[in-house]
Amino acid sequence: MKKDLLKLLDLSSQDILTILDTADQLKAMKKAGIQHPFLAGKTLAMIFEKSSTRTRVSFETGMYQLGGNAIYLSDKDSQIGRNEPVEDTARVLSRFCDGIMIRTFAQEEVETLAKYASIPVINGLTDFCHPCQVLADLMTIREHKGKLAGLKLCYIGDGNNMANSLIVGGLKCGMTVSIACPDAYRPDPAVLDFAQQYPGMLQCTPDILAAAKDADVLYTDVWASMGQEGESSQRKLVFEGYQINDAVMAAAHPGAMVQHCLPAHRGEEITAAVFESHADEIFDEAENRLHAQKAVLYLLMK
Repeated sequence: MKKDLLKLLDLSSQDILTILDTADQLKAMKKAGIQHPFLAGKTLAMIFEKSSTRTRVSFETGMYQLGGNAIYLSDKDSQIGRNEPVEDTARVLSRFCDGIMIRTFAQEEVETLAKYASIPVINGLTDFCHPCQVLADLMTIREHKGKLAGLKLCYIGDGNNMANSLIVGGLKCGMTVSIACPDAYRPDPAVLDFAQQYPGMLQCTPDILAAAKDADVLYTDVWASMGQEGESSQRKLVFEGYQINDAVMAAAHPGAMVQHCLPAHRGEEITAAVFESHADEIFDEAENRLHAQKAVLYLLMK
């Protein structure tokens, strides 16, 4: 693997599969009660300019289970929140720690941090992509379906960081991907350009049922992500109907599984009935954030 995990676009298909295989092994060790302090004595600095439940708890717990330590830095706890240049923060943390995880807004900030850091940098989320979440998603799909290649993944909603990363991760793992979104909310042009390397493997349409047809996996996310709260009312109007419901499930392949990166707004992007009937799959996905990220930490920091 490369030194950092900044976006899935940087990884090869084999890199992704190596992470998933390692995650499976670490999960099996955890379930068997086998101690695995592979990162004993190592420290991860966690920079949070966007708050999160799952990202903080999974990374902090993951470092603990790997025998290391994690330091939480909110924008109030670090000089990066007081306008210290990112490149200076990168060089200082590189003298203290063994890795950096950052959850922020601009992808450029993550790329700059990695450029100036001499230790691995992990993208915990930006407005452009969410690689750690999609690694957990792919891990969960493979657990439930036994494979990735040849499956159809359908994402319904905003063409946001989740859609961007699902397209890249899905295509690199041999899946066909369909995105159901309004024309004004399509995925990032750079991601759509990337998808041209996989002719006929990506469909992007405002037609929800057409996108969901014969899908093996249905995926959705909230209509207004963190930082878009001011657009919430407008987005409810734009995305009305972009929902996983009984009609969408009927269009999908029989036995289709459902994924949601959480938190979920029942009654908006997914009905309460569909959510609860697929809760085991969704919370397996949430748990696998821990195992997939432990794999990334191990592979980058061992």
